[in-house]
Parts: sequence; structure tokens; C-alpha cells
Amino acid sequence: MIQTRHLTTQQIKVKSITAVLAVALSVALPQIFHAVGLLSGMGNALGAAFLPMHIPVLLAGLLAGPIVGVVAGGISPLISFAISGMPAAALLPFMMIELAAYGLIAGFLCNVRMPVFVKVLLIQVGGRLARAAAILISVYAFSNTTIGLEQAWNVVVIGLPGILLQWLLIPLLIYRCKDLKKYYE
Repeated sequence: MIQTRHLTTQQIKVKSITAVLAVALSVALPQIFHAVGLLSGMGNALGAAFLPMHIPVLLAGLLAGPIVGVVAGGISPLISFAISGMPAAALLPFMMIELAAYGLIAGFLCNVRMPVFVKVLLIQVGGRLARAAAILISVYAFSNTTIGLEQAWNVVVIGLPGILLQWLLIPLLIYRCKDLKKYYE
């Protein structure tokens, strides 16, 4: 017999607020990075390097679970594109898949007892594999010529500062938010 767990009204409110905040931050943070990039003459390079959209999605999944994580990850790039035109249209579906995978994996790991750093590593590998798989399918199954296979590797290399930032920031933020976990359970 399968047991189902019913969420309280307060848990639904908290998870909903978390999803909305994660989406809002996932849209706002890249704009800040892009503005600083424009002012410094680096253009969009700061956003591509530091991956600011990923951080709120990772946090949402790790704090509130897989549904909140996948919703925040899947919707954030779409809303960002509608507001700012970023990410580029050719990259939008791949960003949506990658960030949804990040949120989903983070959500599945939210209650697993292991160091947060290990969780972040697993999430990063899973999200990057999902993006690489989407690119491969796009190129080979649909003959997509707007994006190349080298794109899968370039995203990792360009995003190394962001990957490192996530290694430092996510465990710290999860530690700081440990008292909030009671509202999600």
C-alpha cells in the first residue's frame, strides 16, 4: 500500500513563496551581473561565467523539494527571456532543461543525509548531463544547426567560476537556512 503525505496549508504557502522568490531571483541576479558586465566592458560574459540563475534554483530545490525546484528551474529562463531576451533563443530550451534538472535533482536530494557540497556536485553533474543530452538529441535527432556539440563543453569551461561559486555559496546558504527547514517539512 502506498502512503501519501498531505501538505498543510502553511507548507503549501511556504513552498509557493519559495518558488516565486526563486524565479524572481533567477531573473534579477543575471540582470545585475549583465549590468555590471556592461559597465565594466565585459558584456554578458559575467553572467555566463558566474551562472547567477543557477543559485536560486539550487536553493529552492534543496530547501523546498523537487516540485518547487523543477518549477523554478523550468520557468526562470522562460520568464527571463520574455523580459530581457536572455538567454538567447537558441539556448533557451537547453537552459530550461538544465535548470529544471538542477531543481529536480536538488529536490530529490533535499532530505538525503550527505554533505551539502556532495549534493551540489551531484546536482551540477546531473544538470550538465541533462543539458548535454538535450544538445545531442537536438543535433542528431532534429538536425539542429543553430547549436554545436562543442557548446556542451564550452558551457562547462566558461561557467567554471560559477561552479566554484556554487561550491562555496550553496553550502553556506543552506547552513544559514537550516532553521527554515522546519517550515518545509
